[in-house]
Amino acid sequence: MLSKKEKKIRAKKAVEILKEKYPSAECALQYDGDPWRLLVMGRLSAQCTDARVNIVCEELFRRFPDMESMANAPVGEIEKLVYSCGFYKVKAQNLKDFSAIILERFGGRVPDTMEDLLTLPGVGRKIANLILGDIYKKPAIVADTHCIRISNRLGLCENKTPEKVEMALIPLVEPQEQADFCHRLVWFGRDVCDAKKPKCAECPLRDDCEEVKLRGKGEKKC
Repeated sequence: MLSKKEKKIRAKKAVEILKEKYPSAECALQYDGDPWRLLVMGRLSAQCTDARVNIVCEELFRRFPDMESMANAPVGEIEKLVYSCGFYKVKAQNLKDFSAIILERFGGRVPDTMEDLLTLPGVGRKIANLILGDIYKKPAIVADTHCIRISNRLGLCENKTPEKVEMALIPLVEPQEQADFCHRLVWFGRDVCDAKKPKCAECPLRDDCEEVKLRGKGEKKC
């Protein structure tokens, strides 16, 4: 296990390498800068690919372009549109409900604090951090599946629970780098550090990968 100092050095190195590889650090969800749309897409992305969410939301936002129309929409219509994202009944109800709550309780503005975001139906820390980082430019670690996998492989944490990974990374990654770093981990996870078939031979983080070291010793495979 690495010391905290070693982890911080390794995290900084990873931040710089991925910044060079993915300079734009774009969110994979195509929300056009609209906070409410990112919230909707974040909720739909649970156990669904970003690519699928982007496709589904083209029609969803044509039918319901803002929170007012979503709040007043028949839930059955929302269900039909988000069906392919999985768990469509609860997700559709969440979209309708949190749109109404934002209008009534927050004056139509998506909340900008973790505490308030977590009061919205279907919104957990992952989605809340996405909003805080992308929309409000606050320090935020989005502990999605790519972040969890790669952080563990790099030895930055030794846990697969999202909130524990988030808390482990907060002191290791500079606040101004956190949101973009998480976006870069998504792209890196798709391009190189795949869950089942990582491209270790072409990985720029290979020298710091604990999984590669263990595999080399014949103790474990990625």
